Amino acid sequence: MSEQDDRSERGGQRRGEAFFNDTGLWGFIHRSFTKSMGYTDDDLKKPVIGICNTFSELNKCHSHFRELTEYVKRGVWQAGGLPMEFPTISIGEPYVKPTTMLLRNLMAMDTEEMIKAHQIDGVVLIGGCDKTVPAQLMAAVSANIPAIVLTGGPMLNGKLNGRTLGACTDCYQFTLEHKAGNITDEQLTVAENAICRSDGHCMVMGTASTMAAIAEALGMALPGCAAIPAPDSRRRHMAELTGKQIVQLVHRDIRPRDIITPESIDNAIRVTMACAGSTNAIIHLVAIAGRLGYRLPLERFDEISATTPFIVNVRPSGKYQMEEFFEAGGVPSLMKEIEPLLHGGCLTVTGGTVTDNLQGVLVPDRELIYPLAAPIAPQGGIAVLRGNLSPNGALIKQTAVSPHLRKHTGRAVVFTSPADLNARIDDPDLDVDENSVLVLQNAGPKGAPAMPEIGQIPIPKKLLLRGVRDMVRISDARISGTSYGTLIVHVAPEAAIGGPLGLVRDGDLIELDIDGRKLELHVDEATLRERSAQWQAPPPAYDRGYGLLFLERVLQADEGCDFDFLLPPELRTTK
Repeated sequence: MSEQDDRSERGGQRRGEAFFNDTGLWGFIHRSFTKSMGYTDDDLKKPVIGICNTFSELNKCHSHFRELTEYVKRGVWQAGGLPMEFPTISIGEPYVKPTTMLLRNLMAMDTEEMIKAHQIDGVVLIGGCDKTVPAQLMAAVSANIPAIVLTGGPMLNGKLNGRTLGACTDCYQFTLEHKAGNITDEQLTVAENAICRSDGHCMVMGTASTMAAIAEALGMALPGCAAIPAPDSRRRHMAELTGKQIVQLVHRDIRPRDIITPESIDNAIRVTMACAGSTNAIIHLVAIAGRLGYRLPLERFDEISATTPFIVNVRPSGKYQMEEFFEAGGVPSLMKEIEPLLHGGCLTVTGGTVTDNLQGVLVPDRELIYPLAAPIAPQGGIAVLRGNLSPNGALIKQTAVSPHLRKHTGRAVVFTSPADLNARIDDPDLDVDENSVLVLQNAGPKGAPAMPEIGQIPIPKKLLLRGVRDMVRISDARISGTSYGTLIVHVAPEAAIGGPLGLVRDGDLIELDIDGRKLELHVDEATLRERSAQWQAPPPAYDRGYGLLFLERVLQADEGCDFDFLLPPELRTTK
């Protein structure tokens, strides 16, 4: 049943109104049970606002959500609504194994079904860590009742000996130098204690910060929401304002599908490219678009990247971090600078358009947000690569690539699985040099399983000791948005279903040309056909439960890694 049909059947009543006003047995039960929690008859006349609280002690990024939820409730009460908090799955990037990507779709299903099962009139979706916000946006599009996103905010900058630290960009650097013998165990421990010093998600432009910016760029979060540091009192103010605004969205019956459109998705891609956001954003935006029934090709990302300069000087592609980005105006100032490139008529949760929201916005810090006419780099952060090694596309964060590797041909050193990589990467007898191309197979959606963030293949120890800090690395895995280096990821189709990546052998020549958007395996077609005939799929990682469901129904990276049965019928494919 569509939402429009649902409204017609209710005679124009709100969902909560129909729920509590029923004159029969079920209305009696609904009222009686709810009053037992301390609510009154006057409360039950108000719009019912669900607050999806993803607090978990197993999710550091959400550790402050209990307090944040109370401020949302305050705003809902002030605006004349009835706030009712409910939990869903909460997936914390550093804690979930083998990868949070395994559970993004489960969280989206959980959130959607909780929204649909309860007679709430609107919902506030509180998320922050990498996969939580995209899961909630996917659910919001599918459930399509009035909804608004509140993100939890980034951590304060880490500090050590006068140096600013960022998780997890500096996590990689510290552990790399420790592996190379350049810092001691004691120094590593000091760094551990200094890098994460407050509530909040990663404070560089990793996936969490990127998805917060995307929620704002889509129009699903209030302007200024994305960058406020988690401990800042203005994060609490934003929570209260969000609680007030969801009541207004209910009164005006503004729903996610009114806000999230192909045009607003274009705006979100523009913002992602301008701030050199996470490659993970591509998968999530494709999945969100899929819930609309909109097939979003990788070419669209490349088109927008080619016409969107990189202008936000934030790590891992720049100098500063989210704390300074907030002080420089955050996403509203970024959007103001790229306003000529945006679809200004897109509706947002303010009830106004993008153009309305940007009136009066200033760009106060040109060291952090560069002018559109004088950018850091002429193109956006992410490039799409194609060739016989990635016929359905692969991604590279071009703003984080070492300049000398933008065009490179090297000899492949192949690892057939994550386990093989871990076993051999530091073998002193590994046949590798700084010009080699490291290739990791069977780390994609079905292969690893669930496409973990292991695409930042470690530099072999013997090369580290010689001073090598970057190499061309290729996989069908993902990378953290905090990663850096010449990392080609999301290769599609993946090796585990017979993609060309699985046919690469040690010694094959691989050519990377970022400017030419090319990723080519220099092996003749006859040899590739022979290898393909001998190829065997790796054994499945699961034989029961949700893991088996994931393996059987997950789509490829270029299709958003959603489950095929969660898409509208016209977009479903059998895998």
